[in-house]
Amino acid sequence: MFVSRFMPCGRCGESLDLAEAVPHECAPARVVDFQMFALRDDVAAFETRFEAWLQSPSGRFEAWLAGRHVRRSR
Repeated sequence: MFVSRFMPCGRCGESLDLAEAVPHECAPARVVDFQMFALRDDVAAFETRFEAWLQSPSGRFEAWLAGRHVRRSR
């Protein structure tokens, strides 16, 4: 069986050479990109879920309450 010496970092997804002795440091921007990639399905479904929640009793109440706070703050 073929075993690759390159494996992805579990935190940022960068391909790492396991034979290298230098420790890997994740770049903060790459970590964020990797996390957003992992959450892509949730991000894509957010608007649909939010609209469904707004139609629920608790969502309608929260929308009413937010409108009330806005009207009082003027």
